[in-house]
Amino acid sequence: MTSLDKPTEDATQQDDARTVTEAALFEAFGGVRGMVETVLPGLLFVTIYTINKDLHWSAIAALAVSLALVAVRLVRRDTVKHAFSGVFGVAFGVLFAMFTGNAKDFYLPGMLYTLGLALAYIITTLAGVPLMGLILGPVFKENLSWRHRNPGRKKAYAKASWAWGLILLAKCVILFPLYWWADTAQLGWVLVALKIPPFLLAVWLTWVFLAKAPAPIDVFAEMEAAEKAEEERKAAQAGQAAESDESTAGRHRREA
Repeated sequence: MTSLDKPTEDATQQDDARTVTEAALFEAFGGVRGMVETVLPGLLFVTIYTINKDLHWSAIAALAVSLALVAVRLVRRDTVKHAFSGVFGVAFGVLFAMFTGNAKDFYLPGMLYTLGLALAYIITTLAGVPLMGLILGPVFKENLSWRHRNPGRKKAYAKASWAWGLILLAKCVILFPLYWWADTAQLGWVLVALKIPPFLLAVWLTWVFLAKAPAPIDVFAEMEAAEKAEEERKAAQAGQAAESDESTAGRHRREA
């Protein structure tokens, strides 16, 4: 390898790492389609409510479009985890709003979830087990190997978790005062507006931190290699035992 080959090889490895990171983030967070499924029910709710101030029709429309998105995924045999999470979020919102009779309560479960998630990111990072590592570890096939065997990735996961926690916390700082002071339509439009930009910022920061981190340790590949080595060792032992038995039998025949 010449001195000119080394930078090219390093650049290729960095590009591969970025590609893998992008694919993992796309899988974990649902990509463009996942964002649409997250935004559409709330957008439909606030649009209908802004037009006719009818809580029941707004809630029914939001729930119906969430179920339709799940049905589409089921028909196409796609993963439904992102669509199902949207259905549960909308369903809780509908129940809250119907129970209290206050249309703003449609947004309350999602706001409380956002607050809880922000605290989870921060608390787990302070505890030395950043939540982003727990989420993405299985996606990268590294599980929890980053905790003790790959300190560079642990640091990257900690930075990403801080980013998510602080971004979501800032979102809560904006939304919760509006829950008390603004009307339903104002709160709804602000919430819709804050769905995508903070999410994209957090995902981008996560990509930046992980793209610069050391490569993940593929624990599944290690387990497969260990199992293969163990099988080869047992096969070798069995072969040696067979040879020994054959040698012993041959010696007995000669003595006889």
